[in-house]
Amino acid sequence: MALLDLDPAVVATARELAAKAAEPVVALAKAHTTVAVERATLRLAGITGADTTHRAGDVPWVNRVVDTVREHCGLEHGVALPVFHALRHHDLPSLTHLAEATAAGQVRYTLPTGRDRDRARRAATTAITRGLRTVDRNRARRDKLVATLGDPPRRPWIYLIVATGDIDEDVVQAANAARAGADIIAVIRSTGQSLLDYVPEGATHHGFAGTYATQENFRIMRAALDQVSKEVGRYVRLTNYASGLCMPEIAVLAGLQRLDMMLNDSMYGILFRDINPIRTFVDQRFSRQVHARAGIVINTGEDNYLTTADAVDAAHTVTVSQLLNEHFAHEAGLPDHLLGLGHAFEINPGVPESFRLELAHALLARELFPDAPLKWMPPTKHMTGDVFHGYLLDGFFNLAGLLTGQSILLVGMMTEAVVTPFLSDRDLALRNVRYVLDAAGGLREDFRPAPDGLIVKRAHQVLGEAVDLLTRIVDDGLLNAIADGTFGLMKRPATGGKGADGVVEKADDYLNPAADLLEAHP
Repeated sequence: MALLDLDPAVVATARELAAKAAEPVVALAKAHTTVAVERATLRLAGITGADTTHRAGDVPWVNRVVDTVREHCGLEHGVALPVFHALRHHDLPSLTHLAEATAAGQVRYTLPTGRDRDRARRAATTAITRGLRTVDRNRARRDKLVATLGDPPRRPWIYLIVATGDIDEDVVQAANAARAGADIIAVIRSTGQSLLDYVPEGATHHGFAGTYATQENFRIMRAALDQVSKEVGRYVRLTNYASGLCMPEIAVLAGLQRLDMMLNDSMYGILFRDINPIRTFVDQRFSRQVHARAGIVINTGEDNYLTTADAVDAAHTVTVSQLLNEHFAHEAGLPDHLLGLGHAFEINPGVPESFRLELAHALLARELFPDAPLKWMPPTKHMTGDVFHGYLLDGFFNLAGLLTGQSILLVGMMTEAVVTPFLSDRDLALRNVRYVLDAAGGLREDFRPAPDGLIVKRAHQVLGEAVDLLTRIVDDGLLNAIADGTFGLMKRPATGGKGADGVVEKADDYLNPAADLLEAHP
């Protein structure tokens, strides 16, 4: 039910401006590939494992192959043709055997022509299609489990984080959290993984403030949550992070292991990890195409802006980012029901009327994106270490989420910014959520902001400021706006950042069967 009486013409203008602002960036993304996109393509084709003999530590075979192809004949034509031509030319039984021969210096990659090109293209397409069929089967399996076990009985869904560093301990905490009421389990990645230009292999037990995102860790946690889903009588969803320098690869691994949600923002890596903007926009487009095919809900990262910028002054930048994320997602084939746009309860509690302002911002997001599974983030910036005040603040956050119809409620921890939460902290936090949801119940049906009151006026003000900012971005360019510190006060020039050397401009005859198949069937 619309409560803000937003002007449809203003909303339409905002979306039109977002599309215009995004258009040059989409064109840029289509014109380039990256080492991560090419590695993701080979992962879909079936390459797994790592070179365990390298003196610097394990090197994934997919990195070894892509780096060697780039050295021998470049990546501007795509990795698929040289790889599948070499596979046939050397009469090798698998991509893993090809990778081993590559490491041994036994393969010289070349770009095939004529009939050899046609054979390589057909072989690559067959292998990648096989990988995408696995993704499709996982999507169908999820649908079947949801139909059999059921979704959580009410919204918002309760989203809880585990972050021990040890996948086996994560499983214990995740299962207990699900039994205590969590509907979604997010496994935080080890600190700094987003800056690794490779995906570690195997089960890991040594992460710092989080657990490494690996294919095996994905498999272990998904199997554990399938078991506990049967126990609690509802399908428990699994979340990880498709961001950083390996965004496309992690998206592929999520599809291959039936993850359900992935953190996947268009600008987070640029702003908060100083990753090259062009690399990020290329990688996010491919990763979102994979998520669309896999039926994975993405969560965007607007909440992060409010940890560095003021949540009142910068509220309109959140709305602008949501509109941009919406356009980028739609362009990549993601429908609204997979678009988990983010926003947060981050206004300084000392600001007069702070709760009413929070309601205005949350309600604006809900009404701008009525069909999106919005993810509502708890207070972090103004958690002081006073656990009693923090517990109260989280209660207000939970109430705001209920009143404004948020879809996904990330559980706030009263020990936020003090320690890594214990199981007991999570239990208390879940009790807070359950109390508010049970006690307030259907309170939303009685919530009617006054038409001329602060909540409605504030929402209209933020939307108007968002339109003004989008107008400036259209004139100046999105990349320039990012370089100027428009979002989160972070200044990131288009030519700077980590991973820029992994961006490659496509040749006219560039070929990537994975991209072609994803474009044809999102």
